Amino acid sequence: MMSFELPIRVYYEDTDAGGVVYYANYLKFFERSRTEYLRHLGIEQIKLAEEQLLYFVVRSAQLDFIRPAHLDDYLTVSLQIEKLGRASLVFSQKISRNNTTLVYCTTKVACVHGSAFTPTAIPTDLHQLIAQSMQQPNKILTKVLTKA
Repeated sequence: MMSFELPIRVYYEDTDAGGVVYYANYLKFFERSRTEYLRHLGIEQIKLAEEQLLYFVVRSAQLDFIRPAHLDDYLTVSLQIEKLGRASLVFSQKISRNNTTLVYCTTKVACVHGSAFTPTAIPTDLHQLIAQSMQQPNKILTKVLTKA
C-alpha cells in the first residue's frame, strides 16, 4: 500500500512553555501532510474551490498521543488512505521521530460543495488519481519542501 511522507521541523511557535509540541499543533501537521499529498497528485485545492466550489473538509479526527515531540525535533508525518468512498476519504496518519511513533491519527475527510457545504461526489478524475495512488504497492512518496 502506498505511503506518503512529509518532513516537518518543530519550531518555537509549535511548542508550549515547556518546549513540547502543543497538542492542537499535531492537527496542523496532519493537515499539511494531506495537503501535500494531494498537491503531489496534482490536485490543487485552491483551483477546486475557485473553479468548482469544491472543498475537502475534516468530518472527524481521532488522535492517540503516545510520546511528545519537542522544540527542534525533525519529524516525519506519514499517511495512507484506508478508504476511498464516493464523497469521502479516510486517512491513517502518524507522526514519528527516528522511526518512533509519537502520534496516530485517523481522519475522515468529506468532499463538499461550497454553496451549501453539502456532501458531494469527488470528481471522477480526482477519484481515479487517488485510487491509482492507492494501488502502488509498498511505495513511499516523500515530499521535500523547498522555498518557492
